[in-house]
Amino acid sequence: MRRLLPVTDMTAPETPAGPAAAGGREWSLDELADAYAYPEGDGVWLRANMVSSLDGAGQHDGRSQPLSSETDMRIFGTLRGLADVVVVGAETVRLEGYRPARAREAFAARRAAAGQGEAPVIAVVSASLALDFSLPLFTSPLVPTLILTGAAAPPDRVAAARAAGAEVLVAGDGAGVDPARAVAVLAERGLRRQLTEGGPRLLGQFVAAEVLDELCLTLSPTMTAGGAQRIAGGPSVAVPTRFQVASVLEQDGFLFTRYRRI
Repeated sequence: MRRLLPVTDMTAPETPAGPAAAGGREWSLDELADAYAYPEGDGVWLRANMVSSLDGAGQHDGRSQPLSSETDMRIFGTLRGLADVVVVGAETVRLEGYRPARAREAFAARRAAAGQGEAPVIAVVSASLALDFSLPLFTSPLVPTLILTGAAAPPDRVAAARAAGAEVLVAGDGAGVDPARAVAVLAERGLRRQLTEGGPRLLGQFVAAEVLDELCLTLSPTMTAGGAQRIAGGPSVAVPTRFQVASVLEQDGFLFTRYRRI
């Protein structure tokens, strides 16, 4: 089954009719790109893309892939195809085996029209810079990988990152990164369509700093039990941050939702 579920009181731009009319066929990347388009205008927009099991797990055995599906991965690729920058935590880079973002012909015309490069920049958030700089993410990206860190980051690791070809940006006065400052530093470079893929601690920091504008959450029809992390961790907020539904797509029991901060 593949359909667009009705959503009332939507404040986001109306989702185009393409996915809803897809019937028994696979949604095209153009249809998904229209459905997940960033808001018009020159403002900064930070969205997150995460997946969760029915019982709240954001991963299984340390990775999100067991909770995913083929359509989830198509939406994952679409969100990357629309973004200027993908912001990700160092632990997620290590666990998920991150590779450089690639140029995709399906998004080439759309990106050119928006004044974007061939592929999104990957920006890794790390206080310690304890990263393997021999990985393709650093040695062979289409565009140089960025590292967001604090002013007190270890100088030898900063030097190693730069020697590997990464660009190091300071987004905090101490050892760590200030989430709001990270968003601003990236925006100053013209990277205003921002996408974070976690992990949970980084997403929690963005939520606590009240800089997350949108959550794209795939609800996986799975149960994992155990003690897996949920999609956001880290510091709590004094008052829960309210989001409202922008759209819901469904396929094979998976719900592909979008929520926008009120």
